[in-house]
Amino acid sequence: MSIQDIPLNTLDGKPASLNDYEGKAILLVNVASRCGLTPQYEGLERLHERYAERGFSVVGVPCNQFGGQEPGTADEIQEFCSATYGVTFPLLQKIDVNGEGRHPLYAELTKTPDAEGNDGDIQWNFEKFLIGADGVVLRRFRPRTEPEAPEVVEAIEAALPA
Repeated sequence: MSIQDIPLNTLDGKPASLNDYEGKAILLVNVASRCGLTPQYEGLERLHERYAERGFSVVGVPCNQFGGQEPGTADEIQEFCSATYGVTFPLLQKIDVNGEGRHPLYAELTKTPDAEGNDGDIQWNFEKFLIGADGVVLRRFRPRTEPEAPEVVEAIEAALPA
């Protein structure tokens, strides 16, 4: 099974998969509303807006595994993201990214090493994976890497469909 075929759900519970973004490059990010890194939503939204017309989407994946920093319901998460940060990019249903209950999507993503060659568990909220339009995981950026850091922007621009 391709990473694009792994069953997911939208934040409001509708069936989804990364196939819904076929032909687009994706920056997939585990997100949280009550984290010191939560202001990264601003940069993620700017990236989404800047590159959407060129075949790109940010996709947020809420997760409550790090310090209980995403305790809200789907409605609360959507309201917070929209009202506080003007988020228009899609959000998926809250899942576990580490441990025994790790979602199959993250079982695959965590095999991808970061720039230092380290793979494995997600370190914290706002870890980012760049997935090419063909569904291949291209890059992994750790949580403290800002969404608009030069290395992220350069990787996104290189991944945009022709």
